[in-house]
Amino acid sequence: MKKLLVSLSLLAATVVSSAADYRIAVVPKGTTHEFWKSIHAGAIKASRELKAEGVDTEIIWKGPLREDDREQQVQVVENFIARRVSGVVLAPLDARALARPAEMAVRAGIPVIIIDSGLNSTAPASTVSTDNYKGGVLGARRLAALLDGEGKVILLRVLAGSTSTEQREAGFLETIAQEFPGITVVSNDQHAGATRDTAYRAAQNLLNRFGRDLDGVFAPNESSATGMLLALRDAGLAGGKVKFVGFDTGTQTVAALRSGDIQGLVVQNPFKMGYLGVKTMVAALQGKAVEKEIDTGCELITGENIDEPAMADLIKPPLEKYLN
Repeated sequence: MKKLLVSLSLLAATVVSSAADYRIAVVPKGTTHEFWKSIHAGAIKASRELKAEGVDTEIIWKGPLREDDREQQVQVVENFIARRVSGVVLAPLDARALARPAEMAVRAGIPVIIIDSGLNSTAPASTVSTDNYKGGVLGARRLAALLDGEGKVILLRVLAGSTSTEQREAGFLETIAQEFPGITVVSNDQHAGATRDTAYRAAQNLLNRFGRDLDGVFAPNESSATGMLLALRDAGLAGGKVKFVGFDTGTQTVAALRSGDIQGLVVQNPFKMGYLGVKTMVAALQGKAVEKEIDTGCELITGENIDEPAMADLIKPPLEKYLN
């Protein structure tokens, strides 16, 4: 019996000693779009670098199935609090709905880093994201340049409550209103929803209503851009007949940029977002000072600059290297 107890004690010691120094929960808005896969890959890169530096960091990746399921994302965060993870890196689906669980985590001694989209709370240690308003400004100026400052355009919104896309939409609309008086926004109150399919249906409805007199469209995320692309093709309005500026890279949107069905993509750096989200979390856990706001940048990709070396990792992040 004594030998058995000694063996169990040794086993327990082994388990404890082999446990990660930090267990970081990374909670995206969804898991299907390439954008979130890039964030996941960046988080894994950070964990590998930290391990090489002697800081064993385990990444636990879990998000809701749909990007409009606020309740499921709240449950995911609450479950991670119950599991006593070291920290939570969160891309909140809703700036208000996710504030309470984020604050619960902080009160429980579990720090929170926000990525991608803002939160209506001062509890998080830092926010690592794109300057989304600037992204909307870039989209507006590109579309206006394509139209020579005149015409009728549509903004297809994404989801109510999503701070990141709401900021892009505001940047687009305010820039058009302030800088391009010759452009009229004929619709800006329709939402694409959480998926490519819901975006496709919303885009079809808009094109059926406005398509004959339409000059340009702006879609401020990957799923809305992909849905709009399919609808423009079906309506015979692709190829520059209606100028189209989208947001984020995806297999279909990048191919459409090369073929001329899209004339501009405002591109974030989700790989960097995931990487810095985890790095900033570990720094906070180690008691280091972290910046309250970290801008991961955005760029405009066009048919003219798509093959420039600086754009390579933005267009095709090294997912295979980290997600295997």
